[in-house]
Amino acid sequence: MLIGASELMSHTILATDGEIGSVHDLYFDDTYWTVRYLVVDTGTWLPGRQVLISPRAVAGAPSDRRVPVALTKERIEASPSVDTDKPVNRQYEAEYSSYYQYPPYWLGPHRWGATLLPGETIAATPGTTVELVTDETGGDPHLRSVGDVMGYYIESKDGDIGHVEDFLVDPRDWAIRYMAVGTRNWWPGKKVLVAPAWISEVRWETSRVRVDLTREQIKAAPEFDPSRPVDREYESRLFAHYGRRHYWDDPV
Repeated sequence: MLIGASELMSHTILATDGEIGSVHDLYFDDTYWTVRYLVVDTGTWLPGRQVLISPRAVAGAPSDRRVPVALTKERIEASPSVDTDKPVNRQYEAEYSSYYQYPPYWLGPHRWGATLLPGETIAATPGTTVELVTDETGGDPHLRSVGDVMGYYIESKDGDIGHVEDFLVDPRDWAIRYMAVGTRNWWPGKKVLVAPAWISEVRWETSRVRVDLTREQIKAAPEFDPSRPVDREYESRLFAHYGRRHYWDDPV
């Protein structure tokens, strides 16, 4: 079952030996639209510090407003420090992956590098160096803050439709399946879902997302009710309406 990012951002992180704090934000990559880190405010446990938790560490689906992780508090405390006021670069990610002995998600053909799911890890060899890989322009691939992207304007082929109110995350592989779009300035009272696969352009500098859909298509789409779970029946109707191929038919 999909879970809203806004809901996740109030969950407690439960280490094997106690609580460490609550989820403050989520970092996702703008290529696979997959959550790569949970940003955790450690509160009174480690005052003034935030830590990153990879979905690779998550030990079971979030429930009861908790996210269990297969890490001890001592292990988390000794993890590489991060300055969340600055972009997370690939050098930090390599250091982080080496510390936890996680295979780098950026090396391989699938969403999680060599595997489809974060839990299907292939243990790195202790003492090895994680390879740094940058994008074709020579820079680091971009991680984005879910908190920052909430509020972005959404435009269709023929005009604005609303703004991003939330993200729906699949806790199985931590893919962002949909953006929940509030249309109150265009069509009051309705919310719709837009999949990242339907995005034609993101203008990060102006906080705008353009989708390859018309306003009429969106207006006629199955309405999203945030109080009800998004199940496979609803998703099938949504994809059928837009004439798009199901994401579950094309694992990456």
